[in-house]
Amino acid sequence: MKTNVVNISMTTNDGLENKVSNGGDNSTSLKSRLGQIVLVFQGGGALGAYQIGVYEALHEAGIEPDWVIGTSIGAINAALIAGNPVDRRLARLEEFWRRVEHGDWLSLLSSAPGIGPFIANSATVASGLEAFFTPNPLAFLSAHMPLGAEKAGYYSTVPLATNLKDLVDEDVLNSGAPRITVGAANIRTGAMHYFDSREDRIGAQHILASGALPPAFPAVRIDGDLYWDGGILSNTPVEAVFDDKPRRNSLVFSVQLWHPRGVEPSSIWQVMSRQKDVQFASRTESQIARQKQLHRLRHIVAELAAELSEEQLQNNRVKMLASYGCVTRMHVVRLLAQPLDAEDQTKDIDFSRSGIRQRRAAGREDTLRVLKSAPWNGEFDPMEGFILHEVDRGVISEVP
Repeated sequence: MKTNVVNISMTTNDGLENKVSNGGDNSTSLKSRLGQIVLVFQGGGALGAYQIGVYEALHEAGIEPDWVIGTSIGAINAALIAGNPVDRRLARLEEFWRRVEHGDWLSLLSSAPGIGPFIANSATVASGLEAFFTPNPLAFLSAHMPLGAEKAGYYSTVPLATNLKDLVDEDVLNSGAPRITVGAANIRTGAMHYFDSREDRIGAQHILASGALPPAFPAVRIDGDLYWDGGILSNTPVEAVFDDKPRRNSLVFSVQLWHPRGVEPSSIWQVMSRQKDVQFASRTESQIARQKQLHRLRHIVAELAAELSEEQLQNNRVKMLASYGCVTRMHVVRLLAQPLDAEDQTKDIDFSRSGIRQRRAAGREDTLRVLKSAPWNGEFDPMEGFILHEVDRGVISEVP
């Protein structure tokens, strides 16, 4: 791995700059050189506050996405972006997260050293979040209680549906500027399904389906089928970009809330936390290796086809084989959210004011580093169609 450390001075505004300087790049200049701009948001509950900071830095730099993709909390953040005009997007994100954060006393408790965060997060389990999910009393009576397929969950997400309808304009959401895709798991088939505004009219029910994590939240029925949280199959929905047809040159910001790599756990407490990271990182390392290989092979096929004569290319079989070639290029910026000090397996329900604030600040700072470094500029092997730039613990690296 080739690693280039980027040292950037962050000043004012709690350690972050007020202005973004990124060599003049904005949406127009980036699109003209690199193609469509795509934001991919992983699921992760309260960890999704990191994604606010990522969007904030891009927004301040005048970089708006052409396409947003998400699962679970990532789908919610994606809808808040795609479902509002540019000048309202950040405000809507902020308002949603303000509504779901812990109240004053729980936020104060979560900042107490020792078991304070655990007690605060346990209170969330017991009583829910007023603007997000509330307990379903019948579900707590017995696991065998017949609740019905669309109510079989420990919590109700009616408050979330209300907030989505309040903060997301469905007409804007389906305008195609930007396109939005959300992933959900089809319970009947066990397959991943992507609801896409290019083909479907996206509404609150699609966002709820993408975040219906069992057994906490009940399944959501759409067109006769029941759906659960897409994160149980693919929590990092970047595959939607790679499998899109026709393929397009892209600059993809893939925002990961669960870290795929970590240290060996030495206690059950640490095991429980690391287990979540591994589970919800969703095999990103193998996905990346596969996509790099596929894109290289497509470039090789295109190069071989270019060596053939016009007469050879008229042969139907040769023409069919040559169609597997592709010269599109994707620059994928993988932003790995770092854990906060002393967080544990309850981190995904840490809706404390300080937790949200810290994660948002980290997302903004990491994205500022990327914009200042602009790792997509430079010379690259023409045979490479997939170029990965990774941001991990403040270090930006190109991963071969």
